[in-house]
Amino acid sequence: MLRVGLTGGIGSGKSTVARALADLGAVVVDADAVAREVVEPGMPALTAIRDRFGDAVFGSDGTLDRPALGRVVFGDAGALTDLEAITHPAIWERTAELMGAVPPEAVVVHDMPLIVEKGLGADHHLVVVVGADEAERRDRLVRDRGMDVKDAQSRIDAQADDAARRAAADIWLDNNGTRDHLQVEVRRLWAERLEPFNENLLHGIRARRPDALTLSEPSDDWPAQASRLTARIQRALGERAVTVDHIGSTSVPGLVAKDVIDLQVGVRTLADADAREFVEALARTGFPRVEGNISDNGKGGEPWPKRFHGSADPGRVAHVHVREVDSPGHRWALDFRDWLRADATAREEYAALKLALLAQGLTTSEYAAAKEPWFDSVHAHVTGHTTG
Repeated sequence: MLRVGLTGGIGSGKSTVARALADLGAVVVDADAVAREVVEPGMPALTAIRDRFGDAVFGSDGTLDRPALGRVVFGDAGALTDLEAITHPAIWERTAELMGAVPPEAVVVHDMPLIVEKGLGADHHLVVVVGADEAERRDRLVRDRGMDVKDAQSRIDAQADDAARRAAADIWLDNNGTRDHLQVEVRRLWAERLEPFNENLLHGIRARRPDALTLSEPSDDWPAQASRLTARIQRALGERAVTVDHIGSTSVPGLVAKDVIDLQVGVRTLADADAREFVEALARTGFPRVEGNISDNGKGGEPWPKRFHGSADPGRVAHVHVREVDSPGHRWALDFRDWLRADATAREEYAALKLALLAQGLTTSEYAAAKEPWFDSVHAHVTGHTTG
């Protein structure tokens, strides 16, 4: 089951995207609807709210007066904390029930305004953010919801800003244009990424780049992408992962690279990495095990043992190398990265090698093998950098 977190600032058009995804076959769990459900008459949370906030936040019919409650907690951190302590456990329990009832082959979309604010991106395989300029969102709130300008702006200001949302977004859906344009973008997202990702997830298939070698110019977004993947892996593995690091060429600012995020998981022993719970946890998170890839070419002729997982996401190819902490392979991956980050001459030499091999028309596997002699030649520099 592919879990998609859907979020966006107030007035962004998130609800429109949720409806479009539901029409395409996704099961949508609406956090706002759940929040309303758990405070309906007869629900335990409603009784707890009355006990804490009194009759002033209730209507004459005994239902919760949400605007009145909002006025009480808005700007009062203590009151808001008390309210969340009442409602959040009920919301999460009901959310888990709804998600547990979703068929395992489905795509489930968690429509939740506060994914970014609450730091919940790692709970999902992907985070989709619906974005629109602040002025556009403010105009929509005034035009479509009847808010005055000051109230609309205060609602916007109370949420995360676009910089935080972009850092959390695996997919950014721009909704500054027409609704028809947005519908087209949602259908494209479904066909090109969500459906294939779900199929790969269900069948344990990793996404792969074409074997024809291509190199990309350095991207400022690679570290943010790696950070999101790292958080998901750490969340899935817990204490089984001693370390999770971004390695490889995409971890070195300014270096041309294959558009692949390489990550390294450090474990206490490879027996931990072979445990069924470890393998299944990574597979559920979108990183199936690739059997047979059990070592790297070590220095001095000895293989360096490891395990290998790949990302099932067709929109973000990633390699996960699992090595014992402080083993030669584990240390070399980190030392090589840090040497390249620190030494401009080394970066230039490595980039020149990459471009020369690209010009030869090599496949990706041939390219990897062709770099090995250079790795051997710089081994002393790499290890000397960390000990000198």
